[in-house]
Amino acid sequence: MHHAAGDVRPGRAGPLRLRDMGAFHVGGREIELRGLPTRELLMAEGGQPVRVDPNGHYRVEQMYAQYFLADPAPDRAPILFWHGGGMTGAAWETTPDGRPGWLHYFLRRGWDCYLCDAVERGRSGFARVPEVWPEAPVIQTAEDIYERFRIGQPGEAGRRASQAYANTRFPVEAFDGLVSQMVPRWTSTDAAVLAGYLALLEKTGPAIVVCHSQAGVFGLRAAHARPDLVRAVVALEPASIPALEPHRPYRVPTLVVMGDNMDTDPRWPRMRAGIHDFAATHGDVRLMSLPELGMPGNSHMLMMDRNSLDIADLVHDWLAQTG
Repeated sequence: MHHAAGDVRPGRAGPLRLRDMGAFHVGGREIELRGLPTRELLMAEGGQPVRVDPNGHYRVEQMYAQYFLADPAPDRAPILFWHGGGMTGAAWETTPDGRPGWLHYFLRRGWDCYLCDAVERGRSGFARVPEVWPEAPVIQTAEDIYERFRIGQPGEAGRRASQAYANTRFPVEAFDGLVSQMVPRWTSTDAAVLAGYLALLEKTGPAIVVCHSQAGVFGLRAAHARPDLVRAVVALEPASIPALEPHRPYRVPTLVVMGDNMDTDPRWPRMRAGIHDFAATHGDVRLMSLPELGMPGNSHMLMMDRNSLDIADLVHDWLAQTG
């Protein structure tokens, strides 16, 4: 349900009170490249040509993070927001249609919050191709986003509001705003991405990981590898369940939130089946199906849908119960 701007429920409105905010980079490694040709380039219109020599040392696979620390300081672990594939930390900020995002909500509820751009995304930067990363990046089309994120029927190239699912909660009139957030992504950098997330946890100390889609894989891997640093995981429609080391039990409280219209694409029922199998074999994992709770129509972008803050309420309540 869409609520008016005067909504007085917790987390909806009011000033954002911070005791500090800032940013930093974590992780990464130094490499050296040799044997590359030099070039002469014009770096600015009307400027002088510059000889560019790419041979030398580089810093690669670092991760950029921002922190927003609530005032007063909370007596609980911070929340780390990890975005999905082809996206950046902007996914948790203002929604495409201009409403407060989950960052605003959880700050107003008194949580310290960290946003990041995963390794090879956004302000984390990327490495040379093919000298460092052998493959070119993948960039999603608007049609892919419309279909795979379950906003409307496959093949609807026009992407008009009339072509969206009848019960959709996504603000279809702002679909172009979602497409504008998408950035290139790589498919061969998982080890570097996970290393960046683990470096962030080392810096923050024990934290709660709220992760979406592709980052669900990294959230579960991080919790399994470092249960001392991950207090809880909230996975919004994880893209897959990673193969975890069988000799080490998974014992981190985990909430998996699932939306609607999953039978419209053959990939989603398979992913849902994997999630159900994971929950069935791990007692600390809880599944939350929004349609079963009387919330039909949610897309893959749960934190952007019109009822995004209602979903945030459910997550907040689960975290409070989890301790």
